[in-house]
Amino acid sequence: MKVFVTYLAAFVVWLLLTWSLDPQEVLAGLAVSALATYLTRDLLVELPPSKPFHPKRYLWFLYYIPVFFWHMLRANLDVAYRVLHPEVPIRPGIVKVRTNLKRDISKTMLANSITLTPGTLTVDVVGDFLYVHWINVRTDDPEEQTRIIVRRFERILKEVFE
Repeated sequence: MKVFVTYLAAFVVWLLLTWSLDPQEVLAGLAVSALATYLTRDLLVELPPSKPFHPKRYLWFLYYIPVFFWHMLRANLDVAYRVLHPEVPIRPGIVKVRTNLKRDISKTMLANSITLTPGTLTVDVVGDFLYVHWINVRTDDPEEQTRIIVRRFERILKEVFE
């Protein structure tokens, strides 16, 4: 099942990148997807422990997309403000935040979501903790840091991947 999901994901990415249903493109996509699946069969896809194809997971993922883009837009505006402000009001630092996510794929998606949001960069993931470089550390309270950085994505990613 894991190999099939990897193959299907690779083929969908191929179709999206080529944006063509020409028979030659589709055949090339099938072949390239098969090769990519063979080479990465143990690396890419980790299926959830229960009900991997449950529609609820996909609905939560569809909900995650606009939430992520909203936070990314807000962070972009915040970083632009800090860059354009004459006094450059930043207080950079690395903070240690806790996640309740247990699976590696969930933690990876959370770390990537944090990194893709301007002003934050996930430096390392150790167990249940993420070390995040934050352009403007607003608080020294670890619980508040976790709430600001992690909780906005964590609840949704838990529904999708765990």
